[in-house]
Amino acid sequence: MSLNITRKDSTHHGERANGAQPSFLIIHFTESKDGTEPDGYFMATIPRADGARVSAHYMIETDGTTTQYVDETRRAWHAGVSEWEGVSDINTHSIGIELVNGGPTYGYTDFADAQIKALITLTQGIIGRHNIPAHHVLGHSDVAPGRKIDPDYKFPWKKLADAGVGVWPQPIQSDFNEAAALLQDDVKLKQALVTYGYNPALDLPVLVTEFQRHFQPEAFTATPPFAGKANDETALRLAALLRQKLAIKP
Repeated sequence: MSLNITRKDSTHHGERANGAQPSFLIIHFTESKDGTEPDGYFMATIPRADGARVSAHYMIETDGTTTQYVDETRRAWHAGVSEWEGVSDINTHSIGIELVNGGPTYGYTDFADAQIKALITLTQGIIGRHNIPAHHVLGHSDVAPGRKIDPDYKFPWKKLADAGVGVWPQPIQSDFNEAAALLQDDVKLKQALVTYGYNPALDLPVLVTEFQRHFQPEAFTATPPFAGKANDETALRLAALLRQKLAIKP
């Protein structure tokens, strides 16, 4: 799929600290009725109520229309207070992509096929240009647990992983024993989440919730929902992801 990208030059950007290169890809949703409001924030034509100046490298609308606001070599202002693997200045080390979606304020809907197709094409290129590891393709909720929920549980992470963007758990037999051990000990469970990348300063239920938001979305849609409470499948997927991550880390 070819992708036509419209360029708009936001003034909301800066230097990447210490000559850093992008090593993370962060996915967001706009939580807006359409793309007008976030475009206004990025282009400084609409003031935010909180006075914050924000931007993203790209925004993709529901029909797949894609706009670039900040050059990939520059530091966009999209992640805020965030952390992954001990890296606290995620903006310096990342490329941020906003997907137009109403979120909880305007109606959280499934992401449109055209939007996801455009996202896959865009991110395949970004990953190739910057050699971004699969386990560094993350949601805003991963790097800002308890503060942000986007792109939330309807985002099709597995579909992206199947297209070579990001990672999805692929358990093997040896993961079952590790999963059982994790479920028996909250300290081990939290350490496993921290080893995967989550912020160690946060409580276990917060970390479990955000892990499930990315890797076990059925925790939010089951009757009753069990988000925040690890079960056998939570631990199994975490064990698999840790094994997969360790296998591909340099």
